[in-house]
Amino acid sequence: MAVSTASARRARQQGFSLIEVSIVTAIILLVAVIGIPAIGGYVIENKVPRVGEELTRFILQARVNANTGDVPPYESLSTASLANMMADSTVLTVAADGSVRHGLGGQGVVQIETVESGAGFVVRLNAVNHAACPSIASVLQRVADSITVGQGAGQGRVVKDASTTYSALAAESACARGDVNQFAFYAR
Repeated sequence: MAVSTASARRARQQGFSLIEVSIVTAIILLVAVIGIPAIGGYVIENKVPRVGEELTRFILQARVNANTGDVPPYESLSTASLANMMADSTVLTVAADGSVRHGLGGQGVVQIETVESGAGFVVRLNAVNHAACPSIASVLQRVADSITVGQGAGQGRVVKDASTTYSALAAESACARGDVNQFAFYAR
């Protein structure tokens, strides 16, 4: 009787074989390899509206507070102005060195510079992931007078200006895969 009870107990206590565990591990690994890049793109896509709202708010505030009279309206506008405004932001991050990070791609920063001797200014975003293209341009096209999209040190492609009506398809075709896209949003 003792032998049959011990053998019945062993039959109930059998676990998974090494082959079964290996197959399940391989399936989980395959799902992770396929799913993780998609999740990263999804996270970036979800940041776009909030980043766009913060930059739109900055552009509108810069326009409202622009100098009047003999002084060029945006003469004193800089990245430091954006950093001061975004100090309490949960969307854009102000680094210790004063740079402003946008979170739409690896180590991407936002830069503000005046153009035309202070008559206008440009909001530049570098290292923007293709998952944010053309969504960030679509959000900011309402407040930008012109938009240029490019990669690297190249000139870029104008997707909106006085003679070019904004098209999301044109912005998307100007974007490349990866964190290599650069945007320039000109405002006056």
